[in-house]
Amino acid sequence: MYRKPLAVLALLTVIVGAGAFRLLLRGSGPEMATSGQKFLGSLTTDQRGRATMPFDDPARLKWHFIPLPERKGLQIKDMSPPQRALAHDLLEAGLSQIGYDKTTNIMSLEKILRELEKKRVGGPIRDPERYYFTIFGTPDPNGKWGWSVEGHHLSLNFVVEGGRCVGHTPSFFGANPATVKSHDPAIDGTLPVGTRVLAKEEDLGFQLFNSLDEAQKKVALLAPKAPHELRGAGEPQAPTDSPEGLPASKLTDTQKQLLQSLIKVYADNMAADIAAVRLADVDRAGLDQVYFAWAGANRPGIGHYYRLQGPTFVVEFVNTQPDAEGNVANHIHSLWRDVRGDFGVKP
Repeated sequence: MYRKPLAVLALLTVIVGAGAFRLLLRGSGPEMATSGQKFLGSLTTDQRGRATMPFDDPARLKWHFIPLPERKGLQIKDMSPPQRALAHDLLEAGLSQIGYDKTTNIMSLEKILRELEKKRVGGPIRDPERYYFTIFGTPDPNGKWGWSVEGHHLSLNFVVEGGRCVGHTPSFFGANPATVKSHDPAIDGTLPVGTRVLAKEEDLGFQLFNSLDEAQKKVALLAPKAPHELRGAGEPQAPTDSPEGLPASKLTDTQKQLLQSLIKVYADNMAADIAAVRLADVDRAGLDQVYFAWAGANRPGIGHYYRLQGPTFVVEFVNTQPDAEGNVANHIHSLWRDVRGDFGVKP
């Protein structure tokens, strides 16, 4: 469905010098502005009132991935088919093909949850159309504005200034079930048994931890039991605690390659220019400054958690909760944050 124009990629110029990257970017910013303008132009007055907020509204910094009863923005359910297509154009502008597919699959998992929980009384609403689009300020190729897409197990937040995407966190992706164990093929769009929306995030984490020798594991392991949740969920800024665990400087070359691959999995959810900025920031600060920490089991089916933290970012992954059928540790939360300031805000 989604194809990133080659012209967008051609706008990315990387200049290597003195061991650091300098990035001259336009990339996704103009595309976001154009898509945002078209989306807003398709809305009625009432819809526009729900879909827009001032850029400096404090609600811009309020986010969460739990199934809240109310959210800011205009939900997909309240859009016409042409409006939905334009909303997805905006979503595509901020994401890679990989990230877009993950996002739409996360939405589709709501169909499975709805079926599995249909006898549950008083539970949260499960609806693949219960995802909300909000635009903050006015989409402008040269001005400053922002936008977000949020719902159960999804929170994507962007800030554009001067035609460049200058903020792209927090970015949260979750999956329940993490591995689809059962489904009803009669339900249109249900993901097949065996689907793992966040497979690479989990598998590479296990590979990296299990590649460590006993001395390395002793440093990397925070606790024998994984925490129930990510740190700072719903908070406007990322935790600023000092890094814990094993520094990349203590990894072998093979282990460093695994670490780089894991970081890249998270960066590659985003549009090409955003992903390039994330990876260049890590490179500029130095891979050896990134810490890898683990808690919990070293195999699937038992609660496990990891954290990657460097001078510019923190990634957290946790899989401890059961899915709707009671399968233990089959419910993933994963998150990339900017320790220098989420939402384009510098604390």
